[in-house]
Amino acid sequence: MKKFLSLILVGLMSVPFMVSAEELRVGVEGAYPPFSYKDASGEMLGFDIDIAHALCDEMGVKCTLVEQDWDGMIPALISRRFDIIVASMSVTEERKRRVDFSDKYYNTPARLVVRKGSGIRGTKEGLSGKRVGVQRGATHQCYAEKFFTDSAVKLYGTQEEVFLDLAAGRIDAQLSDAVQAEEGFLSTPSGKDFEFLPGNQYDLGCHGVGAGVALRKGNDGLRTRLNKAIKAIRANGIYKKINDKYFGFDVYGD
Repeated sequence: MKKFLSLILVGLMSVPFMVSAEELRVGVEGAYPPFSYKDASGEMLGFDIDIAHALCDEMGVKCTLVEQDWDGMIPALISRRFDIIVASMSVTEERKRRVDFSDKYYNTPARLVVRKGSGIRGTKEGLSGKRVGVQRGATHQCYAEKFFTDSAVKLYGTQEEVFLDLAAGRIDAQLSDAVQAEEGFLSTPSGKDFEFLPGNQYDLGCHGVGAGVALRKGNDGLRTRLNKAIKAIRANGIYKKINDKYFGFDVYGD
């Protein structure tokens, strides 16, 4: 009997992730519309939030959202405050040294936003001496500090704070995800006097290959299940339904 019980325990320990009985705690931000934000009642909404629920449903697990400030997202994952991150986190080599990632679940470009008629150009020379706002810890910080070395790069805790300072004239330009800038700022009353500068801003080393689900290193079973779930919701139409709720094009990208 003892030998039989031992075999059962060994078998259970070899299963990396029991989807039929597990709760999946999902780290989310809540300050990055339209990907994640809170309504007047405090309910978490957005593309990332719907994708998280869709992945949990596909995997057959209970989905519990855990709100976390962006700066502490990866440390909180590593310390087991939650099990995965679904928060528009780009897959970069730097981050891959600390955490693992699923396949991408979307990929959209980064662009600069300035006040209309500013005369600013989206180059190192064009932004020389200008104040450029980016969210702290985002891939856009990496890019701005790498390419806009003659600019004053200002860091913010949330993307919403970046937009507030741009509208108030405390910065001259901001760099963020193009879709997030369009939906979260340019299409709002606060953004009516602002515009995109021509062209995308992209660097593989900073921006990576798209946004993926982050998880702790070594949890290959969970990563496999996440990848299968991403493919499944792309194939069965659930991804498109979520996508079309927020965007007029396929944010999955190339």
